[in-house]
Amino acid sequence: MRDYTKLDAIIYTDELVLDIYRLISFFPAIEFYGLTSQIRRAIISVPSNIVEGSFGESQKEFYRFLEIAFSSLKESHYQMQLVIRLGFWRLKNSKIVMINSIKLKKFWQDC
Repeated sequence: MRDYTKLDAIIYTDELVLDIYRLISFFPAIEFYGLTSQIRRAIISVPSNIVEGSFGESQKEFYRFLEIAFSSLKESHYQMQLVIRLGFWRLKNSKIVMINSIKLKKFWQDC
């Protein structure tokens, strides 16, 4: 069992979740049950899977949860790019999110 609070990935994903939740609060109301909901589910899945995996019995199990978390991160990347193309976010807003995403990608490459 690992102390997930000491993992860099949790620190970065926590910041990322907070940033995204703040930014999607400005989405059009019509998107509340669509893209807003989808992005929330995808991005909260990232730290949730890291935490769940940290309580696994083996290193292999932990890595499997990291893979799931990374897949959710990739899913949210696409959704964020879509949001920019739809004009819901300005490019400067997306830079905040992308900085933490890049840090996370480096973390996964180092695992």
